[in-house]
Amino acid sequence: MTRIFQLCFFVFFFCFTKFSLKAQPKLDKEEMRAVWVATVENIDWPAAKGLSPEEQKSSFIDLLDLHKRNGINTMIVQIRPCSDAFYPSPFEPWSEWLTGKQGRAPDPYYDPLDFMINETHKRGMEFHAWLNPYRAVFNIFNSSIASNHISKKHPEWFLTYGDKKYFDPGNKEVHEYVVGIVHDIVSKYDVDAIHFDDYFYPYPIPGKPFPDSKTYRKYGQQMSLDDWRRSNTDSIIYKISTTIRAIKPECQFGISPFGVWRNSDKDPLGSDTKAGPTNYDVLYADILLWLKKSWIDYVTPQIYWEIGHKLAPYEVLIDWWSRNTYGKNCYIGLAPYRAGSNKAWKSPTQLTRQIDKIRSTPNIKGMVFFSSKSLENNLNGWADSLRLNYFKTPAVPPRSR
Repeated sequence: MTRIFQLCFFVFFFCFTKFSLKAQPKLDKEEMRAVWVATVENIDWPAAKGLSPEEQKSSFIDLLDLHKRNGINTMIVQIRPCSDAFYPSPFEPWSEWLTGKQGRAPDPYYDPLDFMINETHKRGMEFHAWLNPYRAVFNIFNSSIASNHISKKHPEWFLTYGDKKYFDPGNKEVHEYVVGIVHDIVSKYDVDAIHFDDYFYPYPIPGKPFPDSKTYRKYGQQMSLDDWRRSNTDSIIYKISTTIRAIKPECQFGISPFGVWRNSDKDPLGSDTKAGPTNYDVLYADILLWLKKSWIDYVTPQIYWEIGHKLAPYEVLIDWWSRNTYGKNCYIGLAPYRAGSNKAWKSPTQLTRQIDKIRSTPNIKGMVFFSSKSLENNLNGWADSLRLNYFKTPAVPPRSR
């Protein structure tokens, strides 16, 4: 009788264990499911300038909880939109988009970056600190500029182009300054990654050359202007990469470039596209070099065009990037914000077909959505699609390769 009881118990235990394991979510699935949270001009957070710290905290928690429910596992939050800071920086003033006036600290005082990181980690999500390396004044006519802003301390470091002011990318002192900003953040905060977007050299203004001729004459050293500009961008990426790894090797360094590296009419290695600006030729960002050299840990090309686009088809670009990852993690930047912008983006299946393409393409390890507000507003019902279908089963961000 005892042996029969033991056998029955074993069978019951085996079946129960098997069922229980089957019922558990597969948390070991790796897929980047991230969202950009833009703070410049209060695009995503905070909702307006000058909200109280309690309002800021409450709304960020609501944002985290919403994205967590939708299956997002990584928050990419803009903490330095214009040589300003969403944290107490020894180098740069508090952001006007946080407190309403650049240089004004939160009152009552708190550290928004420390708060955001802690709350994000509590929910099992990663926090990637998004910085703009060279944009210094968003609008020279109406931006709030503090008396201690770096553009006032070192006006010789800056170039005005259109209605914006930029750090001069060819100035060696500028490189050291920006590297110092990254050093400070990685040393003090438990960020999972430092993240740069596509703004290196600015997108060109028709008929108006970027005014860096003086610096080129000083540092160009018989290089062509284009090669010199690319070398400047290469230099700062390399310096930041080595700085991060020296302080905290587990902290990643990611770039989200414009979706086209080069067109094939310029380079046989380029994509079969006819994009106007490109990373290599116009923004002077040689993303492939950085991947080859392992200066960056992941790349997130912003492929914001629809499937079948005449000049830059989504399906052509995702296939091109999948062949050019050089062993690094590649995530695709998606554009739910474009919902309703043309016939293709009026279709509720445009974004979901793009996700299907990501999941069926080798070497593509996930996606990042621009931006948070689009999913908050559930444009075209896409947030519901993530929660109920695509991201129903949890996943963890891919490990650095």
